[in-house]
Order: sequence, then C-alpha cells, then structure tokens
Amino acid sequence: MLTRGWKPVTVMRVATPTPVPKGDSLNKTDLIEALAAEADLSKADAGRAIDAMFGTSGVIAKALKSGDKVQITGFGTFQAKHRAARTGRNPKTGESIDIAASVAPGFKAGQGLKDALN
Repeated sequence: MLTRGWKPVTVMRVATPTPVPKGDSLNKTDLIEALAAEADLSKADAGRAIDAMFGTSGVIAKALKSGDKVQITGFGTFQAKHRAARTGRNPKTGESIDIAASVAPGFKAGQGLKDALN
C-alpha cells in the first residue's frame, strides 16, 4: 500500500456503446466499424457495403457520371453540378487564366438529416 497521503482508488472500466468518436471527424475505418456494430455485420461485409455505395466506382459515382441524381429520402440528394468555363486570376502573379468547364458532385441535405442535427 502506498503511503504519504495516497489513498487506494477503484478504477471502473466502461465500454463505449459505439466506436464513433465524439466531436471529431469520422474516417472510413470509423464508418465501417459503426456500420458493422449498428447493422450486426462483420467489418469485412460493412467495408464492402461502404465501397459499393460510396467508392469511386460505387453506385452513387456511377449514377452521377451517367447524369442521374441519387435521392435518399430523409437523408439527402447527390447530384452532378455543371460549372461553366470562366476566367480566373493567378493570385501569385495576378495573371488572368482560363478555367475549363467541369462537373462537380453536389449534395443537398434532406429534411430528415436536418431535423436529426437540430
């Protein structure tokens, strides 16, 4: 037993219910672990599901590339947004540069997601 005013302390171990970090960003590994725990899947199955949905050759990317929009009721809508060609300026030199037209992915949160956050 320790002396000099130290008192014994009981340490309790508490398991966290979900592997999702609070107040931090959620990376792909965290998302896979959370999906596996929530849907009672193996981590390998959860990883394949995430890749099939959100990967560069996944369902959402293929739909956007073909010009479709992906609407998930209660969550939100993914849609390809067309950006027109424009003239920009190099901030270092001040020289005008031409920026080519492009297509960028966009997301608009649905009402269910907005309500869940507020």
